[in-house]
Amino acid sequence: MIVLIQTTISIPTLSGNMTKVDSKGRIVLPQEVRERLGITPGTEVDVREEDGKAVVKPEASPDEILERMEQLVEEAASNREETTPLSEGAEPIAQKHRDAVQRGAENHCNE
Repeated sequence: MIVLIQTTISIPTLSGNMTKVDSKGRIVLPQEVRERLGITPGTEVDVREEDGKAVVKPEASPDEILERMEQLVEEAASNREETTPLSEGAEPIAQKHRDAVQRGAENHCNE
C-alpha cells in the first residue's frame, strides 16, 4: 500500500509534475493524476516496473472484478462443448467442494 505524504513539493516539468521520494520510499501522486485515475485515500494500487519505469495502477473495484468474472464465465459457457459428469467415485473432498460451489452459484442466481 502506498502512503501519500502531503508535504512533498511538486515541481512542474515538461511532462507534468515531479515529486521527490522521501526517506521511506514514499511519493505523492499529483492531485490531477489521482483525480483522473480515481485514486482516493484507501485505494489499493499495483506498483510494478515496466521498461525501467515505475507504473502505478489502481486495483479494480470488487464490483468490476465480479463483473469481469461473470463475463469470463459467460464466454467460457458459450464456447464449451459437451461436458462429462463427475463419476460416482469422486473423492469426497472434491465432491464436497463441487457441491458448495454449485450451492453458491444457485444462491447467486436467486438474488
